[in-house]
Amino acid sequence: MSKVKLPELLAPAGTLDAFRTAILYGADAIYAGLPGFSMRARAKITTDEVKQGIELAHAAGKKVYLAFNLFAHDFEYANMPRVADTIRYLMPDALIVSDPGIVMWVRENFPEMPIHISTQANICSAQTVKFWQNAGAKLCVLAREVTHAEFKNIRHQCPDIGLEIFVHGAMCMSYSGRCLLSNFITGRPANRGACAQLCRWKYDVILRERESGLEMPITEDERGAYIMNSRDLCLMPRLGEVISAHPDSLKIEGRNRSEYYVGSVVHAYRAALDAYAANSKDFDPAPFMDELNRLETRGYTTAFFDGPVTADAHNYETTRSTSDYHAAGVITAVTDENITFELRNETRPGDTITFILPGTMDCVTVCLEKLINAKNGETVDKMAAGMGNSILIPRTWLGGRHSDKFVPYVLAYKAKIRK
Repeated sequence: MSKVKLPELLAPAGTLDAFRTAILYGADAIYAGLPGFSMRARAKITTDEVKQGIELAHAAGKKVYLAFNLFAHDFEYANMPRVADTIRYLMPDALIVSDPGIVMWVRENFPEMPIHISTQANICSAQTVKFWQNAGAKLCVLAREVTHAEFKNIRHQCPDIGLEIFVHGAMCMSYSGRCLLSNFITGRPANRGACAQLCRWKYDVILRERESGLEMPITEDERGAYIMNSRDLCLMPRLGEVISAHPDSLKIEGRNRSEYYVGSVVHAYRAALDAYAANSKDFDPAPFMDELNRLETRGYTTAFFDGPVTADAHNYETTRSTSDYHAAGVITAVTDENITFELRNETRPGDTITFILPGTMDCVTVCLEKLINAKNGETVDKMAAGMGNSILIPRTWLGGRHSDKFVPYVLAYKAKIRK
């Protein structure tokens, strides 16, 4: 039986820790951006940290793509010499671009640099893919609005160019994220990564009588008034169909997300992809969905996979997470005796945390009999997250299971504290 060719699993990294986590949990490639350089104007990562992330990724045999997908105004081209110096310093494996002018600039200044066309270019057809291929693109990131049937047709007509699709992450109510609402109302441009996420706000609909100016609120129904709030994209339930259509890359959204989100999603999709490769006939996505359901999410949708979205693609009631779990923390150091565990949420004695182990779907759950302050070894009644607050977990509590898997950047989750 011929071996299944798996698509690349592409993870986001908005911090250096996210780089490390994505590598640890099995991403094949990572994409990152810089402030003012891409769609993430408020990026938390510095140029030197991106450089370090690229070096870590390359040492692990992974690729890194640098987002350069802004739509540039004339005045911004004056900064291109500085941008060119940054690209030479970082030397990513490809640039993700969307503006035809930027594509031309890259072709002229970095003729050997692979070009990936961003989802912001709204690529929805084989003809558009061929256009970008003729312009020198190596890969096209298709618009989220492309259905699975349309993807298969594009794949058939465009067999010799890379095709990438989003499989997981936040959805935007605007076409391929090309939103003007945030900029218009708050002055924060969504397409520069400063989105105020007005689609997540709760709205009151009011009628105003023209002559008198009298305002009359419209009564909400039981669904509330989150009229633009999309559920999060998740194609895990359809992953077998996705893989069988032969995309080259599966993209996870989330450069502004935590390392816990990045690691958890990468872990689930890595395990699912490997399970499909081992036995595609009997592939079952359910165990991997269990892990994704533990993430804080607005609920999931397959969005445009089967065609135009329906009402179940939106959550009209709330923007709050549907999950009963949240991040507990991350391992930062390991000795023969103890694990140093940095907290991400308040923790108390008696809390149960579950470690997400790389390379296996097995988990190790530990009940914290007591909290040992990592700074001084003293026992405490509770500990808040932040300021590097950490506890020591004796390795004897772990029972010896998967002892080689407990390494720095391994994550854990816990049940939410209900008040």
